[in-house]
Amino acid sequence: MARYIFVTGGVVSSLGKGLSSASLAYLLQSRGYKVRLRKLDPYLNVDPGTMSPFQHGEVYVTDDGAETDLDLGHYERFSGVSAKKSDNITTGKIYSDVLKKERKGEYLGKTVQVIPHITNRIKQFIKNDSSKEDFVICEIGGIVGDIESLPFVEAIRQFANDVGKKNALFIHLTLVPYLKASDEIKTKPTQHSVKELRSIGIQPDIIICRSERPIPLEHRKKISLFCNVDIKNVIETVDVRTIYEAPMSFFKEKLDLQVLNYFKLKSKKSANLNPWKKITKIILNNKKQVNIAIIGKYVELKDAYKSLDEALTHGGIDNKVKVNLVRIDSEKLKVSEIKVKLKNISGILIPGGFGKRGTDGKIEAIKYARINKVPFLGICYGMQMAIIEFARNQLGLKNATSSEFDKKGLPIIGLINEWTKDGKKIKGTDKDLGGTMRLGSYEAKLKDNSLIRKIYKSKAIHERHRHRYEVNIAFKEKFEKKGMIFSGLSPDNKLPEIIELKNHPWYIGVQFHPEFKSRPLVPHPLFSSFIKAAKNHK
Repeated sequence: MARYIFVTGGVVSSLGKGLSSASLAYLLQSRGYKVRLRKLDPYLNVDPGTMSPFQHGEVYVTDDGAETDLDLGHYERFSGVSAKKSDNITTGKIYSDVLKKERKGEYLGKTVQVIPHITNRIKQFIKNDSSKEDFVICEIGGIVGDIESLPFVEAIRQFANDVGKKNALFIHLTLVPYLKASDEIKTKPTQHSVKELRSIGIQPDIIICRSERPIPLEHRKKISLFCNVDIKNVIETVDVRTIYEAPMSFFKEKLDLQVLNYFKLKSKKSANLNPWKKITKIILNNKKQVNIAIIGKYVELKDAYKSLDEALTHGGIDNKVKVNLVRIDSEKLKVSEIKVKLKNISGILIPGGFGKRGTDGKIEAIKYARINKVPFLGICYGMQMAIIEFARNQLGLKNATSSEFDKKGLPIIGLINEWTKDGKKIKGTDKDLGGTMRLGSYEAKLKDNSLIRKIYKSKAIHERHRHRYEVNIAFKEKFEKKGMIFSGLSPDNKLPEIIELKNHPWYIGVQFHPEFKSRPLVPHPLFSSFIKAAKNHK
């Protein structure tokens, strides 16, 4: 039977529950145990797929095609375990499932209520498909005390009673602020947060105290006393210089050992922190640097490209070079400024996105990369912009465009009507915004003697997709005559997956999102190759 660990947060949001959960998962795995990670989000959206990046940050995509919270990216990068649709749920999805059952008459005419119907659905989600794991770590989004989180907190309280307290552990992450004016560390916010949690019926077993500086022993004793938690289980986490120090920080605090002690389990083997020490050293101490420009319309919000930022860092780790990310707002990028802004740039990346805003800046930046032989990587929408730039400036098709934002021009890029997966035909629908989306892992065949084939060292690959529009295959011959290679295609040869240029040191566009499969301990080959090219660029 699996043991369940519930991670809640208090005082303020964005304290690092996802990172803490992911770090704990790695440590428990390193001790010889099998771990699963899950996220329960309290917002009413069914999933984050239609939410603005300014609201939610990045939408992470799993192999099986779920649009999920970005914390699942942390889970995968640290644990190495691929997330599934069944690992993320929202209030919206829970209510939707319950109401569907009610409409079908499955509740036999009973009054449908938050307790027990909503809480039962939450408990079902927690327990579903977890029989093979030693530990299931469930992160509860938001903070304790938020009205949106109440059904989740009540559900995990009930769940602990259902499975027995010996099989459930509560970890509460809280802020211990430092007041510079008075030179004091304050424990009151933590005390009040735990009080709020206890009022709902949950006594935390472990408290993780987030702070910008070390917490003195007397303050930890105070938290222990007022929160009714053993001093050994008051875990300090001081702000780290890079997120990849987090596993080492929690290891030093013996978080994993305290979890095992709670469940009366012994470590099956010694935890191995050497890989994290190695990559941290490369990130923090490497004097060799490369400047990579990310040109998009969400650059002001760092979380909008979270997986992308991390994948570029992973490429730097593999090449033993520090990657400096230069964020350029494509909406504000003027043609007259491009030479100046990209002067000291060794690589240009155009990320995924939707809509017309910022397209002109992206196209001009791609033109600069092509002409000046600067290493270029276009991802999803970035590849489509590269296609449009090449069509306009090399094929002479001045009205070449995407039907996504221009219905009058020549549709080099068009809406997907149908596609195949695993030999089955899938038809798009306009009934909802996700209906025309190609989501999740799809296969691509790689062209012999191509750069992409050399990078992957494989004839075929599987990568994650998230897009509605595709490159029009009808123009393939015209592009190839001018030197653009369609080096990756769908198995039925109908959908262009990868493009590259003949007479360019490193120029690649991909329709998929390779950043979702990059790991700090196993960097994605495409990002490793891109950073290597940027490193060698003069």
